[in-house]
Amino acid sequence: MIIHQFYDKGLAHGSYAVIRLGKMVVIDPARDPQPYYDFAAFNNAGIVGVIETHPHADFVSSHLEIHLTTGATIYASKLLGAEYPHESFDDGDVIQLADIKLKAINTPGHSPDSICVLVLDEDGNDKAIFTGDTLFVGDVGRPDLRENAGNITAEKEELARQMYHSTREKLMTLPHNVVVYPAHGPGSLCGKSMSPDLQSTIGRELRENYALQLMNEFTFVETLTSDQPFMPKYFGYDVELNKKGAEPLAKSVASVPRISRNTPLQNGVLIVDTRPRQEFKKGHVKCAMNIQDGDKFETWLGSIVGPDEPFYLIAANNDSMDILIKKAAKIGYEKNIKAALLAPNNGTEKLPEIDETDYKFHPDHYTIVDVRNWGEINDGKIFAHAITMPLPELRERLSEIPADKPIVVHCAAGYRSAAATSIIAGKIKTVPVYDLGEAVIEVGSRNAEIGS
Repeated sequence: MIIHQFYDKGLAHGSYAVIRLGKMVVIDPARDPQPYYDFAAFNNAGIVGVIETHPHADFVSSHLEIHLTTGATIYASKLLGAEYPHESFDDGDVIQLADIKLKAINTPGHSPDSICVLVLDEDGNDKAIFTGDTLFVGDVGRPDLRENAGNITAEKEELARQMYHSTREKLMTLPHNVVVYPAHGPGSLCGKSMSPDLQSTIGRELRENYALQLMNEFTFVETLTSDQPFMPKYFGYDVELNKKGAEPLAKSVASVPRISRNTPLQNGVLIVDTRPRQEFKKGHVKCAMNIQDGDKFETWLGSIVGPDEPFYLIAANNDSMDILIKKAAKIGYEKNIKAALLAPNNGTEKLPEIDETDYKFHPDHYTIVDVRNWGEINDGKIFAHAITMPLPELRERLSEIPADKPIVVHCAAGYRSAAATSIIAGKIKTVPVYDLGEAVIEVGSRNAEIGS
């Protein structure tokens, strides 16, 4: 038996292939199916099945494309309400893969339709479990993503109660040596406290996972529903898209229009400029947002831009344009791209550089906007009098920023502040807007010394 993990660091997503005697099943596949085809070919295996542990909120799955290409059967819980061809896969259902078995276990909690997939070897022993978004290394799935999305909706408190019973009655009773293969690792927004490790065992999770420790249901619900990370705008959209099944990747990506760099852009359409911050500062199109290419581009694109908002995509070069369109497709946003282009020659808008000396001695002359996440803010402000406005909320809260003095924007390392500065500067024209960037810690410590 071969178990192989495919890991997408950008979305912190783990998908899997299980191969036995020339037959392969894929579990929770990413948008691009090619790696699974390549792995099957390398191992002289045919893809006979695709299992979805639930309708994912944070990425678009290729389950339907794999089915259409290979004829593989798609398996999913009947509770999911799938609109694509599939076979139901719920408690007690088994997929026979040569002489091993894949057994469904319903584990509601992250979503009402979540399942885990237990692997039984040729001797009938429990060997591994694919836990989807139910159990992570060091964490369990957040319960607040299905209050308004999916075939079945439920309040987060009810889902947290279901998670309590799913973990205690179905997962924690498994043999300690069963290997745990989750659908996400650190950096995913589907949980709040994931370990850097990408696999574990039931025994280790019983010892180390905070959510599996001895506590009553009430305490568990309170613990699980508190301090969860923000929810990107695209999450509900992806749940619905995955319930239907997405269009084949290559066809969808090829349909994105590409225009020459100096083509006039339609007024009122969002502009996402993905170039590095310093290039953007030197010259950009009026009202463009600087969402830089990087490891988390997809997450920030889907956190700042809504799933119903079309946008122009500006790239630094043609190679990066190809990559960025595919990254947008990983969350189903390729359809939002009105056109992709290189940086126009008429991008003459500039962002000013802050005078750190003046800021150091006269911080009260500036309005400071802290765009870090609430968890970071609650751990302590870097600047005591900063307005707290996490980046995912910024566009909806711009009217709360006073425009009576220069504005300084900061995050923790510079990526979010670059995006936030461009958004604020695109709306507030009466005062300069400065990006503190990487200088935030140094300048913050100076101001702390001055105030002490």
